[in-house]
Amino acid sequence: MEDVRSLLRHIPKVDEVLMDGRLLFFYKDTPRNVIVDSVREKLDSIRGDILEGRLSEISSKDELIADIVSSIVEKKKKNLRRVINATGVVLHTNLGRAELSEEAARAVAEVADSYSTLEYDLKRGQRGSRQDIVEAAVRKVTGAEAAMVVNNNAAATMIVLAAMARGKEVVVSRGELVEIGGSFRIPDVMSESGAYLKEVGTTNKTKPSDYENAYDEELTAAFMKVHTSNYRIVGFTEDVSLTDMVELGRKFHVPVIYDMGNGLMADLHRYGVNEPTVKDAVAAGPDVILFSGDKLLGGPQAGIIVGNKKYIDLMKKHPLARAFRVDKMTLAALETTFYQYQDEDRAMKEIPVLRMISASEKALSEKAKKLIKLLEESCGGFRYEEEECLDQVGGGSAPTDYLKGRAVALLREGVAAEKVERLLRKAELPVIARINHDRVLIDVRTVKESEFAGVAAAVNYVDAILTDKEGEH
Repeated sequence: MEDVRSLLRHIPKVDEVLMDGRLLFFYKDTPRNVIVDSVREKLDSIRGDILEGRLSEISSKDELIADIVSSIVEKKKKNLRRVINATGVVLHTNLGRAELSEEAARAVAEVADSYSTLEYDLKRGQRGSRQDIVEAAVRKVTGAEAAMVVNNNAAATMIVLAAMARGKEVVVSRGELVEIGGSFRIPDVMSESGAYLKEVGTTNKTKPSDYENAYDEELTAAFMKVHTSNYRIVGFTEDVSLTDMVELGRKFHVPVIYDMGNGLMADLHRYGVNEPTVKDAVAAGPDVILFSGDKLLGGPQAGIIVGNKKYIDLMKKHPLARAFRVDKMTLAALETTFYQYQDEDRAMKEIPVLRMISASEKALSEKAKKLIKLLEESCGGFRYEEEECLDQVGGGSAPTDYLKGRAVALLREGVAAEKVERLLRKAELPVIARINHDRVLIDVRTVKESEFAGVAAAVNYVDAILTDKEGEH
């Protein structure tokens, strides 16, 4: 018992530890509470170990401070952190989907730390509308009569249905009742919007006659087509094209809603991406089209609604418009992104999503060789090989389309690929790689050359840990 008391008396006081010069270093950029809490937690842990009989000797002051410094450093890491996407999935939903262009990112930074014309009309010197910031640019690029923006495509679906079909029926094909990430389902949104779902056709076949038979003059508010952007039904199938749907709408004087999701502006067929474009959809003539901002458009998270001014005006006046409105940073990024689309050749080069998708196999191979050269020069603990691979668009877009890519395989005798992949995620700048046939792959399609140094640092971090482990044996 005396030994326990003696150990407890040797635990330093909080104030004494806080005066250590190695902790004083943190005060210039770390909240004091973070430092104090880290010290108390460590001292409480020591006290608990002594009382439970797990500790018979108090560690040196250097070891104590080292543990506290590690705790502070860990607490300073933000939950939302930058990572290097080395998976080859261009629109990786878990990693934030579309990467903004440099110009769009600058526009966000410009309004983030200053006042702006968010709802102020400079010409008239009075209150303006935040929708006016992007509407003209969206209309110019898409060719639509009117446009508005909400915070994501789910919100767009909700407000469209609430404004156009509340208390009435919306006719949709069974084969288009999609579910996206997070168990989010089209039927559930319809229910919450106050519209009633009327399913027609079967899972694999829906015909124009199905919509005709479902039409009810008093109950039908709209015909709705949903682009199945995250899956494909193949084989013995039939569906109603958007053009045919528009003809049906005109025949019965019923508005047609097209939820296309992907937001693709540039035709990417020549690059192996077989997705419809917004411009083609507008040209087909549906009354309302809605799509995402952070998918193939390559902008920020947003739900963009375009179409007939009569219906867009209904949505702008709807109570949900305020609940679903976007902030100044989203608008800044979106305005810039649509501005870049006014020159499609420029957009292909400057918008990261388009640039990644359109990268040639030759360019990717050269990129892989550059990375290998850097890794061989900076980290000899691994063997590196260029490898052909298949990349994906991701983000619930082009589910059956694959892009021929290149990756750098990290090879180390006697070390499991899973261990290397896990350690890469623990680096100061985490690298999110993928494993294919027990090989860790750094896919260069989604890694910028400016990030190669970060990849090298992460590989060196892994090498140092593995080397220490090997030394222990």
